[in-house]
Amino acid sequence: MTPDLTRREILKGATAAAALFTLPTSILAQIEGHLTMATITTRDGTEIFYKDWGPKDAQPVVFHHGWPLSGDDWDNQMLFFLGEGYRVIAHDRRGHGRSEQVSDGHDMDHYAADVADLARALDLRDAIHIGHSTGGGEVARYVAISEPGRVAKAALLGAVPPIMVASETNPDGVPPEVFDGFRAALAANRAQFFLDVPSGPFYGFNREGAEVSEGLIRNWWRQGMSGGAKAHYDGIRAFSETDFTEDLKAITQPVLVLHGEDDQVVPIDNSAHKAIKLLRNGTLKTYPGLSHGFFATHPDLINADLLAFARS
Repeated sequence: MTPDLTRREILKGATAAAALFTLPTSILAQIEGHLTMATITTRDGTEIFYKDWGPKDAQPVVFHHGWPLSGDDWDNQMLFFLGEGYRVIAHDRRGHGRSEQVSDGHDMDHYAADVADLARALDLRDAIHIGHSTGGGEVARYVAISEPGRVAKAALLGAVPPIMVASETNPDGVPPEVFDGFRAALAANRAQFFLDVPSGPFYGFNREGAEVSEGLIRNWWRQGMSGGAKAHYDGIRAFSETDFTEDLKAITQPVLVLHGEDDQVVPIDNSAHKAIKLLRNGTLKTYPGLSHGFFATHPDLINADLLAFARS
């Protein structure tokens, strides 16, 4: 590019900027509205980002992401369900993605309350809530306390309920030392930790013969690093130590439980196989050889099962 062309481009940009400031206030407000992210403010003043696509009078499908990701983790499923005529919604949990990086409230009670505030703000009724991993815990806690008419069905994918950590009452759970290791790795070098998890156990890419997707790894890292370290650190306790036993017992709506049989992050014997026994109206389907992130590695398979459940 020549110096003269550079100056011309600069002058054109300056002229356009000057013209923008001469526009009527009403038009400026419209432009600003298109550039502003969609957010709600929760009851405790936290700003939560969300995506809301599709006809507002269609049945809502609400997606709840896993730790430490964002609503972007559901892009494939959102586009799929949008194409099937549903209204699709995904939010970034507090402290995650584009939501406000508050220093506290990173527990399941606040997560569920935030979802309740989102449902009220968008007036979501007869919604289908789909949650993965930590998001599955969020779904269980929210659905158990939801207002009548808000929730039609729920799906838990690779979800943490009823409780992950080992204890006297949950002797076959995951040892506490595992989660202590997560916290230590996150505090020491979060960027490296967020490469190691998706490169290995999350998608099963550490298994012999696995078809590794560099895109999935990089997208996981991107989502994780866009959130806050404090929210992610505290979130480890939220997903590992929260007991969802009473939540699962309280849910009356139909619940579909999907789980990969080779889940190295949320072992199936300590989660799905126990959760299904606590649900009043639950259906369990498992996938031989599939990992924790099975809906991302095998979207066509999982989307078909979710759609069948939504239409049933």
